[in-house]
Amino acid sequence: MSKRTFIVFILAGTAIGLGYAGYRSNGFLPPANATEQGKILYYRNPMGLPDTSPTPKKDSMGMDYIPVYAGEDAGGDQVRISPEKVQKLGVRTEAAQRRVLSRPVRAVGLIAPDERRLFTVAPRFEGWIERLLVNSTGQTVQRGEPLMAVYSPELVSAQREYLLASGGLRSLRESSPDTREGMSQLAETALARLRNWEISADQLERLRKEGKPQQQLLLKAPANGVVLEKTAIQGMRFMPGEALYRIADLSSLWLVADVFEQDLNLVRPGQEARITVNAFPGEMFLGKVAFIYPTLNPQTRTAQVRIELPNPKGRLRPAMYASIELAAGHDKTAVLTIPASAVLSSGARQAVLVELGEGRYQPREVKLGLRGDDYVQVLEGLTDDERVVVSANFLIDAESNLKAALGSFGGHGGQGATVPETPPAPATPTAPASAHQGH
Repeated sequence: MSKRTFIVFILAGTAIGLGYAGYRSNGFLPPANATEQGKILYYRNPMGLPDTSPTPKKDSMGMDYIPVYAGEDAGGDQVRISPEKVQKLGVRTEAAQRRVLSRPVRAVGLIAPDERRLFTVAPRFEGWIERLLVNSTGQTVQRGEPLMAVYSPELVSAQREYLLASGGLRSLRESSPDTREGMSQLAETALARLRNWEISADQLERLRKEGKPQQQLLLKAPANGVVLEKTAIQGMRFMPGEALYRIADLSSLWLVADVFEQDLNLVRPGQEARITVNAFPGEMFLGKVAFIYPTLNPQTRTAQVRIELPNPKGRLRPAMYASIELAAGHDKTAVLTIPASAVLSSGARQAVLVELGEGRYQPREVKLGLRGDDYVQVLEGLTDDERVVVSANFLIDAESNLKAALGSFGGHGGQGATVPETPPAPATPTAPASAHQGH
């Protein structure tokens, strides 16, 4: 062989080698280990989108589509992730276990006066305010404390009637029993009128002892409390039934909380409530659920719950904003549970990724029941000690195109979906749409 012929052979071999390498790198030949992995079925989107291609291609970001080999998903409804990707994604699993579910019910509300401890001072007669003894809103009063001195012609007339009847009864000691009985009834009627006008017993006793009508009578506080409203002004005239004071006993308050509809089955009367207010950060107050209102707010989907809140030192005030936490338990029976983070919800159905070992995961539809703060009850789909993915399950979803498999649950009876055996037909260009016309 001549030297020139040898050089020609060398150049030809080099050209063939370069052409073969370029042919392989452009995706026209399978990779060197294709024989080991099996035949390439199709290429899928690297970002997990439901988009496949029969030939190699790149997505809009310039990333190569990932080949899917025959036999790679031999389990049909299984997803296989390489150990390197499992470690890179930070996949964590946890076994389904039985436990007692409990979670606190949290709500917000406003503090209000106890409606059973509200009092109104409204005289039952007409008169004038001669002296105002409690003359400011917010002032604390004690039961029986004088609020104001009033003058009323009706009061003076009723006192005189009582004094005349009492004096006549004394002067008729020697008269017939019928006469004394009639005079006694007149005295009792006059005294009853004064009592009905809420004249205190000590003032009536003073009237009996002194034997002369008092021009001014005192109206007293009906209970201990704080003056919330005051319309009384010194010298003003008032009419029967006119509210002059509104007094509230704030030693016990109501906290009306808005509880969401889905939490109502966890609330019951007598339940302990832990309460915090913005005015005293870090401090907790205790109360008890007293009543659950029978109506629901259709706009907020909440129902009101009344909590009785002791306030012996008067630190809490009406209209304060409060946060409430009710210690609620579903039941004392242990139920099969998984972490709430393991659930992949599509709205109409819920699924989990069950670990099968060796980087294999099976999407499985489950039926869920009661929910706690961190765990949820499993009614169907899992058994004790089966391990489910609790972290990076959404990343596995994107890595393995799991959404397509989960979307097929309805057609496979909830057993998962298989990877398509043949690649989908490539999209064909469509003719440009004709212009729309109207009349």
